[in-house]
Amino acid sequence: MKILIQNGRVLDPASGLDRTCDVALAAGRIVGLGRTPADFAPARRIDAAGCLVLPGLVDLAARLREPGHEHEGMLESEMAAAIAGGVTSLVCPPDTDPVLDEPGLVEMLKFRAEKLHQARLFPLGALTRGLAGEVLTEMAELTESGCVGFGQAEVALASNQVLQRALQYAATFGYTVWLRPQDLSLGKGVAASGALATRLGLAGIPVAAETIAMHTIFELLRGTQARVHLCRISSAAGVELVRRAKQEGLAVTCDISANSLHLTENDIGFFDSRARLAPPLRQQPDRDALAAGLLDGTIDALVSDHNPVDEDAKTLPFAEAEPGATGLELLLSLALKWSQEAGVPLARALGVVTCEPARVLGAALGTLSASVGKLVEGGVGDLCIVDPQAHWTVAPGTLCSQGKHTPFGGYELPGRVRFTLVGGQVAFERD
Repeated sequence: MKILIQNGRVLDPASGLDRTCDVALAAGRIVGLGRTPADFAPARRIDAAGCLVLPGLVDLAARLREPGHEHEGMLESEMAAAIAGGVTSLVCPPDTDPVLDEPGLVEMLKFRAEKLHQARLFPLGALTRGLAGEVLTEMAELTESGCVGFGQAEVALASNQVLQRALQYAATFGYTVWLRPQDLSLGKGVAASGALATRLGLAGIPVAAETIAMHTIFELLRGTQARVHLCRISSAAGVELVRRAKQEGLAVTCDISANSLHLTENDIGFFDSRARLAPPLRQQPDRDALAAGLLDGTIDALVSDHNPVDEDAKTLPFAEAEPGATGLELLLSLALKWSQEAGVPLARALGVVTCEPARVLGAALGTLSASVGKLVEGGVGDLCIVDPQAHWTVAPGTLCSQGKHTPFGGYELPGRVRFTLVGGQVAFERD
C-alpha cells in the first residue's frame, strides 16, 4: 500500500532532520522524505498536523514471555504492546522455557513473530547451554538462525574461565556478548543496599555487586578484544567505570532502564511490589548519574526493561514477589518526560530510543542496519506518529500487555502514539 504522511514535524535524530514535511511510503519502504515522487498516488493519506513523525523505536530489553511463560505474556499481547508504544524493533533475552540455545527454537520464535506482522523481533541467543554457565552454545549456528548477540539474561556466570572462553570465541567471529553485570554471590538481595533497605528489613544488593562484575568483564576484554554490551547499569559507580572503559578504547556499549532513569529506592514506599525490579532501584545520586551519562553519551540507550509478571507472582510480600514490570507502552512517554523535566534536547531524548540502540545492534541487523531506528529514503518504513501535546494517565488495566504491573501506575505522562507503521503498513492506529 502507498501511504502519504502529511503536515507532520519529521524528526530523525540520526541525521538531524527536524522540519515539517511529507513522508511517502511504498512497497514497505520510504520513497520520499521531504518530497513526494511525481507519479506517487497514495492509497491512504495520514494527516500528522501537530504531531511528530519519528523513526520506530528500538527497544533492547523486552521479555515476551513466550515460550514457557504464557501465563505472564504471549507474543500476541506483548507485540501489541510494542506497537501501541511506537516500538517497531525489539530485542528479547534468551531466558525462555526452553532456553534459546538451539537454532530451531530461535527460528520458531522468529517465525511466529513474523506471522503477526507487528514489531520486528531480534532474539539474543543463550551464551551457555541452558544458561547453566558450563558449556558454550553453538554461536555460529544461532547467528545463522537469527540471533543478534549472546547473553545470560539474569543468570550470572559463576566461572570467569567460561566467560573468558565465550569472549574469545565471540571476538573471533565478531559477535557481541550481552551481559548484565552482577556478582553471583553479592547479587542475591531484593533491594539496593542502604538505609532504606535496612529500615524495611530487606536483603540488600550493594553497588559492588555491579562494579566487581564490571571490573572482571573489562579485564577480560583487554585480553580478548571482544565486544560487550552491558545491560541495565544501575549505579553512579557503574556509569563512571563505563566512561573510563570507553575512554580507554574498549568495545563497550551499555543501556539503562527507564525505571532507573525516573525512580529511586524511595518509590518502594511501603513494600510496593510494583517497584520490585532487577536491577533494584537505587539512591538519588545514582539516578542523577544515570541521567547525566545518558545525556553525555556514556550510556548508549534507554530501554523499557519490559518484563510482564502475572498477578499471583506480583501480589506477594515484597521480598517474595517476582521482579519485573511492564514497560513497552511507556518507553516513548518516559523519554519525553525526561526531555521535558530535565531540559534535555528532544533529539537526544528520542535518539536514545531510536538510532542509538540501533547502532548498538550494528551489523547484527544485516540488511536492516542502514535504516532501523532512522528515517532514510530507501530505508524500511518503520515509524511512529506521536502527539507530543497529548497527556495520558497510566491505567494498568488498559495496557495492551498481559502484564499489568508497573511502578508508573497513576502517573500522567506526555506524548501519545497515534500511528505505528512497520514495513510501510499501519500496524497500530489510535482513534
